[in-house]
Amino acid sequence: VQLMESGGGSVQAGGSLRLSCAASKYTYSTYYMGWFRQAPGKEREGVTMTDSEGSTLYADSVKGRFTMSQDNAKNTLYLQMNSLKPEDTAMYYCAGSRVFSLRSFEYWDQGTQVTVSS
Repeated sequence: VQLMESGGGSVQAGGSLRLSCAASKYTYSTYYMGWFRQAPGKEREGVTMTDSEGSTLYADSVKGRFTMSQDNAKNTLYLQMNSLKPEDTAMYYCAGSRVFSLRSFEYWDQGTQVTVSS
């Protein structure tokens, strides 16, 4: 599984960030793709996952604020994060799974830090 994530950084509350995740063709076509996040001292939280056929799952905590999109020609996912809140602060991991569920992530990259200040 090959994943290369970029984006992330620090913003103030209410701001926006965009994450990108480039996958190998095999990974992109084999696994359901998405992101999970993990804040220090907290459990991993599935953020979003797509089946690449029009169905996308979102955690309740990000619905209406985060949007995942895809560029199938580039095997790349994007996560647009708007109206960011301090509680969105976490390491974000692009990940793949063989199960279409926000509770199932099997492979992930090194992650990128997102920090939202109040």
